[in-house]
Amino acid sequence: MASYPVPPKRRLRVFAFDPSLTTRLDTVAINQLTLSVAWENLEPGPVGEYLEIVDVDPASGAAYPPVDLNDPYLLAQDGLAPSEGDPRFHQQMLYAVAMITIQRFEEALGRRVLWSVPRQGHAGPDRWQYVQRLRIYPHALREANAYYSPDKKALLFGYFNATPRQAALALPGGLVFTCLSHDVIAHEVTHALLDGMHRRFAEPSNPDVLAFHEAFADLVALLQHFSYPDVLRHQLARTRGDLASQNLLGELAQEFGQAIGSHGALRDTLGRHDPVTNAWHPVVPDPLALSQATEPHARGSILVAAIFGAFLQIYQTRTADLLRIATAGTGILPAGALHPDLINRLAQEAASAARHMLRMCIRALDYCPPVDLTFGDYLRALITADRDVVADDTLYYRVALIDSFRRWGIYPEGVRNLSEESLLWEAPTDEEATALANALGDAAVLRGLCPDWGLSSNRRAVFDQAQRNQEKLQNGLFDPPHLAAVRALGLTIGPEVPASFFPSSTFKGYPTIEIHAVRPARRIGPSGEVRTDLVIVATQRRRGYFDAATQAKVDQGLMEPPTADFIFRGGCTLLVDLDSGAVRYAIRKDVLSEQRLEQQRRHLQQQWIPAVRGTYFGSRGELKEDGLPEPFAMLHRQGAQS
Repeated sequence: MASYPVPPKRRLRVFAFDPSLTTRLDTVAINQLTLSVAWENLEPGPVGEYLEIVDVDPASGAAYPPVDLNDPYLLAQDGLAPSEGDPRFHQQMLYAVAMITIQRFEEALGRRVLWSVPRQGHAGPDRWQYVQRLRIYPHALREANAYYSPDKKALLFGYFNATPRQAALALPGGLVFTCLSHDVIAHEVTHALLDGMHRRFAEPSNPDVLAFHEAFADLVALLQHFSYPDVLRHQLARTRGDLASQNLLGELAQEFGQAIGSHGALRDTLGRHDPVTNAWHPVVPDPLALSQATEPHARGSILVAAIFGAFLQIYQTRTADLLRIATAGTGILPAGALHPDLINRLAQEAASAARHMLRMCIRALDYCPPVDLTFGDYLRALITADRDVVADDTLYYRVALIDSFRRWGIYPEGVRNLSEESLLWEAPTDEEATALANALGDAAVLRGLCPDWGLSSNRRAVFDQAQRNQEKLQNGLFDPPHLAAVRALGLTIGPEVPASFFPSSTFKGYPTIEIHAVRPARRIGPSGEVRTDLVIVATQRRRGYFDAATQAKVDQGLMEPPTADFIFRGGCTLLVDLDSGAVRYAIRKDVLSEQRLEQQRRHLQQQWIPAVRGTYFGSRGELKEDGLPEPFAMLHRQGAQS
């Protein structure tokens, strides 16, 4: 029998945006893409290594037959042709766009991704349950909504009847499927990927946390637009190279927004429609906007505008010479269509800038504190992560980000100024470094803890190895007790531990500490050098109370702890150089910080509780100590309505 090589890619057709653009003469030619997805053995569904698509429709009681992407007829024609009416194409598009989004993360991180894990009902090395596949339900909801469920480890997509503001925007009463929106799919998959790296980012400890989840998911969807050459060239030609003007690349979910009654896309990074005149106006950076925005989508849109604005500045800088050549130095383009060669060169620069910006955004996740993230923290993560890859910022990506964040009034806490050097995360002090080295071991020990975690690794083996290493590190902190090292992490197991801490079931007499992750951070610099750090993530929790007097009595052990009003967490992300064993960065949120405790108490009382407590803490407003049930379901429903 002949032996044939395994193909590297599988080609699948999808909508570039959503079905609505196929009915418009000016966009029909660009609204079909063929994506090259990494080849894997698939079962009908499709069901692969990362994803399992289950197509049941509770509203109608239907169960649609699964698409078989290994069928030779489909392999020969790049999958099914785009179709609104064929559920099998819905399944195909979900799989293709989700896998492309996963690939973007893996390329940036240099390792395979894992989904977040549910906790088992016991302690020990197997207390976390491995989740191989994210389940995706194309027709799970009969409503204008789509969301990621951390409890179900699933994406649930809805469909609904359109109620457009104008009949010209969408067919009144026509069915709109959120699973056919390229942007909605990428957005929801990103929620799941982010939860897999930072499961505490779904807890609203400050106004920025859930807003960051929404903003980051929007950014991934937006920046992926620039990886599709035909779409990019079309929009550059239409805008005559001005990506700051109104265009499809800066919009999210056009059909969805129009179908629910908006004037345009669900969200537009570049501008807004006047509700009276329907005229489009560009967004102008407002340093006061952050102080006025509390709803997660509205607040997240400010972070999106800051990062996308930096990308536009980089694009303009990288293409300034092309425009000077094209205009003979005047900078004023002549009337008429731009030359195709100029469009191609502009597209190359835009795609390159977007690719680097997307990788910056994803890599920065390894440089974030594990709890209580703020937009300012993320700026520092962006700057530090990129500095580690590209020491000489000749194209000024970092300067553009700092400037754009400043124009939107986003500032980190605890920095002297906005210079690049001040924004870098700090290394531990000499005393802290010594204490951490005593607890963690030398470079040889740490290299033994680094999971064999690359782009071709077995994901289950990686998970099991990482879990064993997490257990080793946790045991190492307690046996013997390394009090100074634990304090260097912003945590505590000292003799004066407040009684509001949760006791460890493994180490009697001590509060519990969770090691959330032991993973490699791999980066390839411009000259080809490869650098690998070990990322260690640790957190600790304590009971929080709205009444400060109750908090003080519980902390001092003067009363038996009642049920907590909220959970207050501290934590640390360590980045350790595997060559030297030195801790390069200790990115901390101190669990003993009374200031942070008061800020979280005030935020939950004034802006979060009780108005939306039921939305994020369960149907009866109950508090779960180990997480929040369905934090994105109502969040996305409210976002669609707003």
